[in-house]
Amino acid sequence: MNPCLETSAASGPGAVAHPARAVALMVLILLGVGCGPEREAREAVAPASDLAARYEKREHRIEVRDGVQLYTEVYAPRGVTGSHPILLRRTPYSCGPYGPDAFPERIGPSAVLEEEGYIFVCQDVRGRYMSDGLYDNMRPHVPGDGSIDESSDTYDTIEWLVRNVPGNNGKVGMWGISYPGFYAAAALPEAHPALVASSPQAPIADFFFDDFHHHGAFTLAYWLITPVFGYQKDERTPDDWFPMRRPATRDGYQFYLDLGRLSDTYGPDNFFWRQLVEHPNYDEFWQSRNILPHLRNVDHAVMTVGGWFDAEDLYGPLNIYRTLERENPGAFNVLVMGPWSHGGWSRPRSPHLVGNIVFGEDISGWYQREVEAPFFRHFLKGEGEPPSFEALVFDTGRKEWRAFPSWPPPSARPSRFYLRGDGSLSLEPPTNSEAQHSEYVSDPNEPVPYTDAIRLVFTPRLYMTEDQRFASRRPDVIEFQTPLLEEDLTLSGEIVAQLEVSTTGTDADWVVKLIDVYPDDEPNDGHTPEGIELSGYELLVRSEVIRGRFRNSYERPEPFVPGEVTTVRLPLQDVFHTFKRGHRIMVQIQSTWFPLFDRNPQSFVPNIFEAEAGDFITATHRVHHSPARPTFLEVEVLP
Repeated sequence: MNPCLETSAASGPGAVAHPARAVALMVLILLGVGCGPEREAREAVAPASDLAARYEKREHRIEVRDGVQLYTEVYAPRGVTGSHPILLRRTPYSCGPYGPDAFPERIGPSAVLEEEGYIFVCQDVRGRYMSDGLYDNMRPHVPGDGSIDESSDTYDTIEWLVRNVPGNNGKVGMWGISYPGFYAAAALPEAHPALVASSPQAPIADFFFDDFHHHGAFTLAYWLITPVFGYQKDERTPDDWFPMRRPATRDGYQFYLDLGRLSDTYGPDNFFWRQLVEHPNYDEFWQSRNILPHLRNVDHAVMTVGGWFDAEDLYGPLNIYRTLERENPGAFNVLVMGPWSHGGWSRPRSPHLVGNIVFGEDISGWYQREVEAPFFRHFLKGEGEPPSFEALVFDTGRKEWRAFPSWPPPSARPSRFYLRGDGSLSLEPPTNSEAQHSEYVSDPNEPVPYTDAIRLVFTPRLYMTEDQRFASRRPDVIEFQTPLLEEDLTLSGEIVAQLEVSTTGTDADWVVKLIDVYPDDEPNDGHTPEGIELSGYELLVRSEVIRGRFRNSYERPEPFVPGEVTTVRLPLQDVFHTFKRGHRIMVQIQSTWFPLFDRNPQSFVPNIFEAEAGDFITATHRVHHSPARPTFLEVEVLP
């Protein structure tokens, strides 16, 4: 049986717009919803673009080992002699526009690479759009040849490509941003021998810590997007088939307060929502979808890319790099972390802003020219030198790139910042002469907002650099800060908050925010958005939340004993940030962060998705900072 069924113009889908898809896309745009930057780029169809003149498009159906056929587009350079490497991207977000004469705005990672003679390939993963089979979110990896997973689908795809695509040089690279970044990572275990260079970018690693959860807290802002992943299609389709919700209001705060019991908000036909509701703990269902335990015996070059201000997938790139480094010490494995929001490196612009903050000129364009293109060029074409860095990271305080031989930098030294009873943040531990705890009243029916300007959006990104003064004014947010710094202080590597806490309730969330407080005489620069004042700006550098019931185990939640002091350790993930002389370092702690994350009722219930209105109670939370039970941040300080 021929493993490829060629799609002709007569039998395949045409290049015309599809009304249902257009309507669904309009809903996504109105809601501020996007499925990652790669989808945003591909929605702009340019049939007469320069790409169509430079590349020939062919559509194939590649049959994988269980007989399922996967729709695959191949873009080969026209009029170029010799052999070329293949750059493959696998996506759940559609390879459209479909049809042999329909071209997207972008077929490769960048315009730079599109000029360099690669064969670009896009594939709809199984169960999505024009591919057959059933879809499975973060499909579990199953070692061996007898089971189907994303690695086996990729292996079979590459096997077909190198055997059947004319003019290829037998070498394949993979890349992808966000969910496609996961597919690039999922192809690393038991990889095809022709796969010699992979770049997972903003990759998902584990849905219990990426995207849909943060340390067990449900990312409520993602509620709108669950239909995208929650409905199986009946047949091949170029259209969106999943029904999207369009709320009548743009007031996200009130909308989510009025939503009612979360478990009832979607019906049983939304299978992904049912999975979320039925698996509130880190059970085997979620554990099996964690790609990290399978990243062993990786023998080809990997460059993992992420953004320090990625509100969606920050856990993934840091932990994929870290796991590869630990489990594959002989492999070529490097990390790039820049001043980007989700996938921001794919959209060159100058100056480069994230929210209200300018980080420099041409940052993404420089990365594409000087980092990404040379990586693929060396390993796929044998041209130029490999990257000379182990970790290329951007200092988000000094606003400059640094290269290190390892990450975290070997010269970084562990230190602690202690919360003190006088509201200070200090390298010195607390004493008995000061207040032994700070407390606040947390009301889940009047939760702390995550931003000063709430709209009903999916993946709210701008809050990652937002001014936190609005939160400082809340009585249910406590804060601690250093005096004015007398010299620059650089934090590099992981930050862990060790909280000593107690509550009058039986459950609680804990949110910790690390903030750079600008001096009162900080001037605006030429690109500061209108209405923003950098004088006294409280820049959010890093933040994280943990559902307190998981403080001892993500598998087996347990209630708090009212009034009993308990340790909660919360990894805030890595930073590379210099707090400049004249600035202050601030820590804010709160217990609601709405509607970014769902509300903890503060009374222990087996499943918060099923919490009733009466379960939501006001509780008094204490953060202890005594000599016997100090609360502190573990940091790594770069000399």
